[in-house]
Amino acid sequence: MMGGLPLALGPVGGVLESFGIPFAGTVGSAVTFVLVFLIVYYGGKALIQPLIGRAMDRRDLDTHARKPIARLTAGVILFVAIAVAFGAAGFTGFLQSLATIAAAGTLAIGFALQDVIKNFVAGVFIYTDRPFRIGDWIEWDDQSGIVEDISLRVSRVRTFNNELLTVPNSQLTDGVIKNPVDGDRLRRTFVFGIGYDDDIEKATDIILDEATANDEIMDDPGPSVRVTTLGDSSVGLQARIWIENPSRADFVRIQSEFVQSTKTALDEAGIDIPYPQRVIHGDIGVGDAAQDI
Repeated sequence: MMGGLPLALGPVGGVLESFGIPFAGTVGSAVTFVLVFLIVYYGGKALIQPLIGRAMDRRDLDTHARKPIARLTAGVILFVAIAVAFGAAGFTGFLQSLATIAAAGTLAIGFALQDVIKNFVAGVFIYTDRPFRIGDWIEWDDQSGIVEDISLRVSRVRTFNNELLTVPNSQLTDGVIKNPVDGDRLRRTFVFGIGYDDDIEKATDIILDEATANDEIMDDPGPSVRVTTLGDSSVGLQARIWIENPSRADFVRIQSEFVQSTKTALDEAGIDIPYPQRVIHGDIGVGDAAQDI
């Protein structure tokens, strides 16, 4: 007994039985299920979803990331509301059977969809860790391109040959991802080889002048030149330049213009850019057999 009512009936069933309503226990359980479900479901949405929304605001997630997280949250709230409502209605036997079936089904689905689940989890990490965003230029393994779309299972990357790659998210989280444009500036290096007889300081000044003259190369931090290699036929001068708000198209064009103008300036100054040469020494003789012919 609970409060003078049979325990099997529950509070609602007891009230209905007192009014002589038939099947009071079944009707009461059904009413309890509906009421508890509505309270938990809408109460959960009213409490949990604003908290999730504020958390996403703090992480500055864009609309593309918010939608799947919001759907996942709504699904969890729905599942919890159904489970709590079954328990409150006294359908414990059905709830246990449902849990057993769900566990067995989850195990079977888990084995069958290991790769899908792996990619799904990887997609969640991409949304939370944000190693790259839509529009970023990324490099991984031997591939590179611009990210066009990110979903919870795959990401779509447009290569610089205009090919669209559909990449499982796990491939982008298991290895090393290079994101050259994640920052607000990008440093590029290029080695100019000059002859051993050429003036290093003069060549250095020419390289710096050409970098400074290019308006798209940053002044702060400014360009720099260092002697880095002593090769077989040349002295290597490594130029370092910084590009603001980088994209692949911009950096390729800017670096190309810088290298071309520097090559022209070095040529005009009489500074040689040598290429490897091989000189073969030896004598060519004719054997006795060949002389007899």
